[in-house]
Amino acid sequence: MEKKNYKRTTVTAALPYANGGVHIGHLAGVYVPADIYTRYLRLKGQEVMFVCGSDEHGVPITIRARKEGITPQQVVDRYHEMISRSFEDFGISFDVYSRTTSKTHHKFAADFFKKLYDDGKLTEKTSTQLYDEEAHQFLADRYVTGECPHCHNQGAYGDQCEKCGRDLSPTELINPKSTISGSTPVLRETKNWYLPLNEYQEWLKKWILEGHKEWRSNVYGQCKSWLEMDLQPRAMTRDLDWGIPVPVEGAEGKVLYVWFDAPIGYISNTKELCERDPERWGTWQKWWQDDDTRLVHFIGKDNIVFHCIIFPTMMHAHGGYIMPDNVPSNEFLNLENDKISTSRNWAVWLHEYLVDFPGKQDVMRYVLTANAPETKDNNFMWSDFQERNNSELVAIYGNFVNRALQLTKKYFGGVVPECGELTNTDKAAIADFADVKVRVEQHLEQFKFRDALKEAMNLARIGNKYITECEPWKLWKQVDAALVQPAVERREDGTLTAAALKKQQDQNAQLIAQSEAARRIATILNVSLQLVGNLSIAFDPFMPFSSNKLRKMLCLDDFRWEQLGSTDILPAGHAMQEPDLLFEKIEDEAIQAQLDRLERIKKENELAAHKANPVKQDIAFEEWEKLDIRVGTVLECEKVPKADKLLRFLIDDGLEKRTIVSGIAKYYKPEELIGKQVCFLANLPARKLRGIESQGMILSAEDADGSLSVVTTLRTVKPGSEVK
Repeated sequence: MEKKNYKRTTVTAALPYANGGVHIGHLAGVYVPADIYTRYLRLKGQEVMFVCGSDEHGVPITIRARKEGITPQQVVDRYHEMISRSFEDFGISFDVYSRTTSKTHHKFAADFFKKLYDDGKLTEKTSTQLYDEEAHQFLADRYVTGECPHCHNQGAYGDQCEKCGRDLSPTELINPKSTISGSTPVLRETKNWYLPLNEYQEWLKKWILEGHKEWRSNVYGQCKSWLEMDLQPRAMTRDLDWGIPVPVEGAEGKVLYVWFDAPIGYISNTKELCERDPERWGTWQKWWQDDDTRLVHFIGKDNIVFHCIIFPTMMHAHGGYIMPDNVPSNEFLNLENDKISTSRNWAVWLHEYLVDFPGKQDVMRYVLTANAPETKDNNFMWSDFQERNNSELVAIYGNFVNRALQLTKKYFGGVVPECGELTNTDKAAIADFADVKVRVEQHLEQFKFRDALKEAMNLARIGNKYITECEPWKLWKQVDAALVQPAVERREDGTLTAAALKKQQDQNAQLIAQSEAARRIATILNVSLQLVGNLSIAFDPFMPFSSNKLRKMLCLDDFRWEQLGSTDILPAGHAMQEPDLLFEKIEDEAIQAQLDRLERIKKENELAAHKANPVKQDIAFEEWEKLDIRVGTVLECEKVPKADKLLRFLIDDGLEKRTIVSGIAKYYKPEELIGKQVCFLANLPARKLRGIESQGMILSAEDADGSLSVVTTLRTVKPGSEVK
């Protein structure tokens, strides 16, 4: 497919959910790569808009509000402020960061839905859902809990059992309860409006499977998997009281589905920005409806279906909108070999990192990019974070910059010396970085940010190798030190005064003219400084804070992406500021503090996991009396052939011998149980297991980790003793 030359690019980053903070998984998956790409386009002088905002509707927000005794608006106000401030402090350079509770968004999303409705693009459908008669409302999936039909966990939610991981529907739960009132919900019919995805399946196949084979394999593969199945209509409305009211007569008490209104937030936020500064940005239609605009969505892999199938179908059904040209989606980032989990607080939160590691935004940006989960899930380790900072940023990048600037200060007063005749060593080093721009661009254009970062870091490796081979400090021994009188007249900002600069330039010229060794040193440092200037440009999309700091030291106010790979970024006679360390080592104590925090969280989660399941519904005493639980002595015990979980018991029950089959082979060896006394349910109807008639059930206690422990007595009793 021939690549089109677009006039501009709209870049979106997935809207973070305003129900908590942003963690490193979000950063690695979406926001850091999106920011790198946008900064790169800006450096190239391209017209680009970077759009994001807080996603503020949906059930989880109402649940948090109920738990805290506040309103949903208060919840989203708190987290919107936290998230937007954290992004700004971390250097995520959105052109607009708004929110889905804004008036602009509410009207835009409602109008979008109304047009689909008026054009007959939505279908009306009645379904049966659970209803809370005490709270007088239909229950969203997360407002229903009950017993999982698969693992019998008593606290399963209506959409998923967090114990066994099975996806559920609320009507599958055994003994469902409303989390709002605690009452047992009833089934009632309700009407909602659906987007008939099935009607757009052939269009989607042609657009994605034929037209975008260049998409990342994880994105293309997931879309292909969905499109090879029969797509089903998807509800675009919900029976809730928090969200954007459905703008249709007879839809009272219903709001737009959060995944309908959230992606529209990209467009409404663009509209806000354009109305705020029309001279700078023009109209919102230019960024969303002009064929000369390229649309790129940055998302995590859990959002692929919504951004590649549902949202494009919405825009196609509406008409007039451009389709995404690419949807670069990363995989997941784990933390210390465990899945990041907001519910378990197993995460590195951005707002906390900014406090614990002040001034080290670029360190995290570097580590997350170098370790980006671009093709598979990856792992963040605090030890790796420290190692990459100390061994790469400090020892390679920072070390080369410091050597070049400090030697220039020592020998030439911080003024760029003139480059003389080049040796083969000089030419080889220059050739090594001459095509860095091409290599970095190739990777960035293909959204291979990890590889692009390696090319940028390779500049520092080239510089370190070059300056080490040339050894200017050894040549300096041949220079008459009496000729060196560095200028010291500097302004408060560290720059040389005009008089001091003229004096230093004259002295440098005299020194070079009188000494062959000085001429060679000047050439070495000139080449090294050009490499330093290249580093300040190459790293700018990835590490904007340190790049800006470096350019201040270089007094490089005017720079362009086109200069990358050149040897004339810093002209001879150019004065630089006093050099400073670009990066600093991270000590063991700082890392240990983070590991200790995670260990505390792990212990808290383990304690929470040991909480007992909720007590089941009350029963009458007469029901309990029907259970005949007795104590028996194990006479024989052996594994059931071809059954990994089953043991066959021969029990002395005080009256006769009975056989019981029990699924506890994973937790006991047969010989451990012979001679033991166990509790068993005696009046359970016999049933055959693997051809063996089992006459009862041995009682076991299930621990939080799922392991089983046979129930027994504290002291020996006669076989057949009843448990009362």
